[in-house]
Amino acid sequence: MEPTSTISPGFVNPGLANSLWPQAYKLGESTYDEMRLPEGTTRSHWQPLMQMFATLGVAGMEHLQQDVRRLVRENGVTYNVHGATDGLQRPWPLDMIPLIISEADWTVIEAGVMQRAELLNLIFKDLYGPRNLIATGLLPPELIYGHPGFLRACDGVLQLGERQLVIYAADLARGPDGRMWVVGDRTQAPSGAGYALENRTVMATVMRGMFAKGQIQYLSNFFRTLQTTLTDLAQRATENPRIVLMTPGPYNETYFEHAYLAAYLGYTLVQGNDLTMVDGGIALKSLAGLQPVDVILRRVDDTFCDPLELRADSYLGVTGLLEAVRRRKVAIANPLGSSVLENVSLMPFLPAMAKYLLGEELILPTATTRWCGEPKQLAYVLDHLAELVIKPIGRQAVTSTIFGNQLSRKELLLLRAQIKAQPEFYVGQDQVSFSTTPCFIEGQLEARHAVLRSFAVAGSPLGGDGYVVMPGGLTRSAPAQGDFFVSNSAGGISKDTWVLSSQPQEHVSLWQQASQVEAGYYNDDLLPSRTAENLFWVGRYTERAESTARLLRVIFDYLSGDQLSPDAMEQAGLNQLLRALTQVTMTYPGFVDKANAKILAQPKPELLSLSLERKRSGGLSSDLSAMLAAAYAIRDLWSVDTWRVINDIETPWNQLAQKKESTLEDVQRELNSLITQLMALSGLHMESMIHTARWLLLDMGRRLERALRTLAFIRATLVVPQPQPTQHLLLESVLKTTETIITYRRRYRANLQLPTVLELLLLDDKNPRALLYQLNQLQAHVSKLPQSVVGYRISQEEQLLLEAYTRLRLADTAKLAQVSTETGICDELDKLMADLTDLLSQLSHVLTQHYFTHAQPQRQLTAIQSEVLPRGNNTAPKSAVTESLAPRNP
Repeated sequence: MEPTSTISPGFVNPGLANSLWPQAYKLGESTYDEMRLPEGTTRSHWQPLMQMFATLGVAGMEHLQQDVRRLVRENGVTYNVHGATDGLQRPWPLDMIPLIISEADWTVIEAGVMQRAELLNLIFKDLYGPRNLIATGLLPPELIYGHPGFLRACDGVLQLGERQLVIYAADLARGPDGRMWVVGDRTQAPSGAGYALENRTVMATVMRGMFAKGQIQYLSNFFRTLQTTLTDLAQRATENPRIVLMTPGPYNETYFEHAYLAAYLGYTLVQGNDLTMVDGGIALKSLAGLQPVDVILRRVDDTFCDPLELRADSYLGVTGLLEAVRRRKVAIANPLGSSVLENVSLMPFLPAMAKYLLGEELILPTATTRWCGEPKQLAYVLDHLAELVIKPIGRQAVTSTIFGNQLSRKELLLLRAQIKAQPEFYVGQDQVSFSTTPCFIEGQLEARHAVLRSFAVAGSPLGGDGYVVMPGGLTRSAPAQGDFFVSNSAGGISKDTWVLSSQPQEHVSLWQQASQVEAGYYNDDLLPSRTAENLFWVGRYTERAESTARLLRVIFDYLSGDQLSPDAMEQAGLNQLLRALTQVTMTYPGFVDKANAKILAQPKPELLSLSLERKRSGGLSSDLSAMLAAAYAIRDLWSVDTWRVINDIETPWNQLAQKKESTLEDVQRELNSLITQLMALSGLHMESMIHTARWLLLDMGRRLERALRTLAFIRATLVVPQPQPTQHLLLESVLKTTETIITYRRRYRANLQLPTVLELLLLDDKNPRALLYQLNQLQAHVSKLPQSVVGYRISQEEQLLLEAYTRLRLADTAKLAQVSTETGICDELDKLMADLTDLLSQLSHVLTQHYFTHAQPQRQLTAIQSEVLPRGNNTAPKSAVTESLAPRNP
């Protein structure tokens, strides 16, 4: 359905637009509504959109909302919420109704955001420079020195250029007077720009007709400016500086955005342990060795960035990073220490500082804010606690905004005591009734309070180009009607933001100039070792899950009764397959548990456990979870199509695993789909990924795991000779599990024989499932990886592969199939499988040591006692892991 193709955005029918759900859409008293005027008519700049909705009706709007949800899910857009009942990776909630801002309104907003960014930039330079604002009395010293965001170690550490504050975000809400108010400043690592871009991408797809006239301003110029500005920050004289985006990791709440922006901007996504200090600068630990880093676009909070000088227990930063900045060997956006500008107690002092530093009045007002560090303001706050919004001056891991009118008498008394004990750490703000905007909720429009996060980027840190403001931003509405608290972690709803323009919009490309692209080509294989390791394990876990799923499918087919006769010999074969399942997946004691004789007679509970229990290490669900975790950790490398396949793997299997009473039939139905999706994923890897080091490592993981699984399966099923009916069942099952039964039937039309099965599975170098084929591929891949050995000597990896290859090529399948009279088993086959397994296990260890071992960060032997902790809170800092997992409003 393409509902917008026949609707002109310029056509206005106010009567029809104003008839939309008049009873359901209720305007609050003395509340400004973005869409409706007080008398109930639609504002002129909203009329084209409401006309379209009126024409579509409820059914058409619900269809559009379904399209929005589908695209969000297929694109893998998530927001991590720790402790949420619906899982860690919550689908991004995007409402189909945007926030629309008129051209006249935007002119004021844009000017106000630019002015505020300039002002905060000057304040930052002063606080870490001469501190004239404190000397002249414009700022109380305890307001700055007592704030946890003021980092003494950063004193005097200013980067080159006029603008230290590269990226700024302002949280805006429209007050009852119709003006936009600033309710918060985000300066250390502002999040949300990537989500705003993804929102626009989705909305431009489902509402293509509304964008056809070019009256909605594009976002691309903002990101193009960001690219140019970060390039200008580089200190090295190079045409193509190395810029990385540093993330806390996949457990951070906005990790999707980190990966999305890194892929969109063309930057390498790194974690702290991917970087190290070398010769006074910062280097990226890659497969090709240590490579200098010029600029870091950070999404790690200030104090976690350097465990040497800032927070000693941090595992998220880079030891010596601050010293590298001092030496001007690396630039950071935003600079360390910039979180001091998020101090909400600065707000009452901003008007005076604007006059002092800019000679201007503030364009955008803020809610009246009283810092409790001043006796007069403290008295007022304590007398009006029930009417104010109370906030601590330092940003918390979880929101600590307190609405006084929601507290009981006992809670108010407790809050009063806390403020009196440490007044300088609190502010009281007047509660302002922010505007509402329409949201499409369960088939009707609801007016919900909303906040707009507007982003600005320095036009050039080295020049006088000012700030460029994103024409739009990230709009979030409250999770329930009447709520003032707007937060993603609390279930807030996201919206696209449309800024209207009377001028046609020109497309701005993010592609660099030809010479820069050519230089960038040679950096394609500068792969962080952490990324390389995750690629390797995506390959291994994908293959591991597929082989387990195939073996389970064969066993389920026999258990269903379609193929298994009541013959005891064939029942013995099934029992051997069950034992092989335990041995191959290493899920002991399982079916080899001699103390539990019933497990083979009643295998269904164990099979369900192996299939569905995520915490059952070695089981199918566990392998799938590990594969998805490794894939998510390198989210920036996958195409949209690849991520859609990953979603198609994860969603149905998770639903089955969460089902209260799943049966073998339920699992059996999903196995075919799962195997198909895993093969589709492998096919995408083979056909869509450029065959550079990234693909080599991914495919090496697959080949190594396939070889190890083949060895384990043959050893578990074919080493011990069985009576003919049992042997036939096992041979056929091995061929089915390894997807070679059709080839075997065409090639060997005689009865099933162990030597010919071994020939096909071990020595056929044209068979993609054969062991020799895996060794050939591994040898080819290893030869293309960066080597650090003397030219006349082969590497350890090559030695191990050569030995395994030679042992296998010298094997005689007839002798392998012979049964020893002494042991009663196929001794040569058993020994060969064991020796090859040992060699390949050593290969995995050597690859890990050579390519995946991260440089261990240097740390202090004793932790620094923080100088900026509030009085009465001089406890040891939380661990970096705990901090990184804690939810925090972006």
